[in-house]
Amino acid sequence: MAMKPSQSNRHVAVALKSVSKTYGVTSALIDVDVEIHEGTVHALIGENGAGKSTALGSIAGRVDFDAGVVEVFGEPLEPGNLRAARRAGISAIYQELTIVPHLDAAANVFLGSAISRSGVLSTREMRRRYVDLCDELDVTSFPAGKPASALSVAEQQMLEIMRSLVIEPRVILFDEPSASLAVEEREALYGAIEGLRRRGVTVVIVSHNFDEIERLADRITVFRNGRTILTSERGEKSRAELVLAMLGEQRADQTLGRVLMDKPVYLDTSSVDESSTPILEVNGLTVPGVIENIDLQVRPGEILGIAGLVGSGRSTLLRAIAGAEPTARGNIRLGGVSAVWPRSVRAARKLGIALIPEDRKGQGLVMPRNAADNIALSNLHSPSTAGVINGKRLSEKVAAAAAGLNFPVSRLGERSDRFSGGNQQKLLMARWLYDRPRVLLADEPTRGIDIGAKGELLEALRKMAAQGIGVIVVSSELEEVLAVSDRVLVVAKGQSMGLVEPGGDHKIAMEDVLHAAFGMKENA
Repeated sequence: MAMKPSQSNRHVAVALKSVSKTYGVTSALIDVDVEIHEGTVHALIGENGAGKSTALGSIAGRVDFDAGVVEVFGEPLEPGNLRAARRAGISAIYQELTIVPHLDAAANVFLGSAISRSGVLSTREMRRRYVDLCDELDVTSFPAGKPASALSVAEQQMLEIMRSLVIEPRVILFDEPSASLAVEEREALYGAIEGLRRRGVTVVIVSHNFDEIERLADRITVFRNGRTILTSERGEKSRAELVLAMLGEQRADQTLGRVLMDKPVYLDTSSVDESSTPILEVNGLTVPGVIENIDLQVRPGEILGIAGLVGSGRSTLLRAIAGAEPTARGNIRLGGVSAVWPRSVRAARKLGIALIPEDRKGQGLVMPRNAADNIALSNLHSPSTAGVINGKRLSEKVAAAAAGLNFPVSRLGERSDRFSGGNQQKLLMARWLYDRPRVLLADEPTRGIDIGAKGELLEALRKMAAQGIGVIVVSSELEEVLAVSDRVLVVAKGQSMGLVEPGGDHKIAMEDVLHAAFGMKENA
């Protein structure tokens, strides 16, 4: 039987040689050298802004790098030429979705690779191959004609993955492919990636999920501040050593750093007065066809986690409370006082309810506007006198909110679409440090961001709760929900499956949450 070649003897599929890239005064890549071996899975890890996504973009032909060379199977790649990269056999899936909302699933999968006969689109054949791909990945196929806009972010992400697989690439690049996928969908993705490796396809992954990296990656390269810090083989470095390389000595002990390094996390829940009047009470919340008759309470200083599988109704629940679901109905009380159910975001804001949406790019930020504008747009009244904005007061308030999340204050004048995903998420959080609500709803607040930024954002949620704000958090990362929440409401198929509270050790048991999340499915 033929022996599997060692990593050192494998051919090099992709090589970055002294690659550098600057954006204005920001150095995104500085003399980066990386070798990616043929037929392996190679992970690029680091904080947001560390340079890993810029490196991925340089390989994909998306980034016109300034110096150095990228070689694909020994041939130099023309910088910033997407078509040249595709001809070289490279396909890329990016963190930000590129779905066309009005096309159905099959049309999105074959976008750019349409099947036609005699110049006429073969819709039937594309539909057949789309269904075959769904079977191969063990995911649900969607009816013909159903627009992609009606799908969840996780479902749209799977369409992106299938689109890449259609062209059968030699090298496939994944930028946070599983960030919004449920457990069962992640398993399908991992199976597909492992299948690609078995067929000799080279896979490059940018990921912040250490479980994912440890399962899939043959080699790992760590980026920090635009430079490569180290490259290691599978199992050569411990998780703690990798986190230390990513964050450096001073930042490796943040909350998420401790989680990833398997150290205990101690959260201060002393701000929750169990005898206090709930700051938010919701009874009988129903959105026809999605969620039904859900009750919840949040006390001042409390973080209530919402757990459930993708499609369980978690995000719809938050959107309904935030006034973004016009068909929602139910009863709502704030601080013990009944209010009219908010049927618009404006009405919810008047009640003191704010939302950090799941889709930061499409629903959260005004991307062409600068960072300062995006922080301040929630409230232009407070820095104003007689309707005239006081520029100095506005700048001071915005800078204070940004600094509270370690956002680079010197970059507040830059366009928001030029920031990494982590810094964009910090802008959304900073908006509600600038204009503090009574209730903050956070939908996937750490999706697709690095462990350093995750630690800062989760710490910020805790600090906001400590100031008396009621916080509700939805996250696909159950470990994060358990780490930051005082109690967890579990939902499945649009219904409440019960409230999970800490046990005698003041911890919420993951087994209890998982049992509740899968309970309806098991009893169906």
